[in-house]
Amino acid sequence: MNISQIKKNQIFLEFIKQAENSLSVLGYTEHGLKHASLVSERCGMLAREIDLSDNERELSEIAGLCHDIGNFLSRTNHHYFGALLFSQIFGNDFEPKDLAVIMQAISNHDKDEMKFANPVSAILVLADKSDVRRSRVLLKEMSKIKADIHNRVNFATAFSKLAVNKKNKTITLNLKIDTKFVPIMEYFEIFTERMAYCRKAAEYLGYKFCLVINSFKLL
Repeated sequence: MNISQIKKNQIFLEFIKQAENSLSVLGYTEHGLKHASLVSERCGMLAREIDLSDNERELSEIAGLCHDIGNFLSRTNHHYFGALLFSQIFGNDFEPKDLAVIMQAISNHDKDEMKFANPVSAILVLADKSDVRRSRVLLKEMSKIKADIHNRVNFATAFSKLAVNKKNKTITLNLKIDTKFVPIMEYFEIFTERMAYCRKAAEYLGYKFCLVINSFKLL
């Protein structure tokens, strides 16, 4: 089973569609196929840049694509449900070790409850937590956008790029935030925990995590 086949799987596609619908009703930012595809692409980029094997790269891309499928069952425990759903859908299509790696990455991506045990898990955290962008905002009314800090911060983010510097051993998230819309401090109100998780993930991979906002290096 490769990622191209998973992208065509009707059960996966329906689950990610329902996940997006469920979080949209709650007023959350976009958690559908666009987010899943971007995270998967970033997982692949990170795996290539830090010289993981082709198998680890594909496992990373698959974990990135499927990490949010559990959201239509529970937002609070979506990472656990997502891992179990992945096993139910694709359990017979992977070698047991590879299946376990993907499941562990999905279950670890949202909560800092376990130590990293494989690079796929660390890569997924970095790829997922770095997805901050205006197009993730699904709300149309500006009053509703301004009323929710997650939507405000994403709406204010005009540019987002994750990059690896192999020479300096750094993984950098570069953001441009419209400070006329939100102060930078609001970013840290909701993303400090996520950035700390990214730092742990980068350290596990042997890298330093850096955050740059509006050309200012903050971490």
